[in-house]
Amino acid sequence: MKDCVFCHPELEPEQEVILSNEHGMFLQLKSAQIKGAQLEGAGVIVPKKHRETPFDLTPDEWEATYSLLQQAKKYIDEKHLPQGYNLGWNCGKVGGQHIFHAHLHVIPRYEDEPLSGKGIRHLFKGPQNRRTRDE
Repeated sequence: MKDCVFCHPELEPEQEVILSNEHGMFLQLKSAQIKGAQLEGAGVIVPKKHRETPFDLTPDEWEATYSLLQQAKKYIDEKHLPQGYNLGWNCGKVGGQHIFHAHLHVIPRYEDEPLSGKGIRHLFKGPQNRRTRDE
């Protein structure tokens, strides 16, 4: 996976490794480190070994992901002071995955956002996402 930006974070010049352990990393784009940015404080937790989805993680990688999630929350809480979080995995093309290396989105949320109070399911519950069915 020589072209994978999560296997080789240096391939994306705007991406920085903020935290790491034996099995994973917490990565942030430089733009997410700017106060007031649309995705201020956001980042992803990725396994160091190429795994396509979280369904492919080993028990050790799950444990490392949990540990990084706790560390990332502490880091973001201290640096950005969010009032909430959304966490999520996109799995497969239909699930919105664009980089086919497992990555857990860690998205801090702020009271002054226009969509404050709207969770992950908000996007899927509206009429614009109603499925068409052949009957």
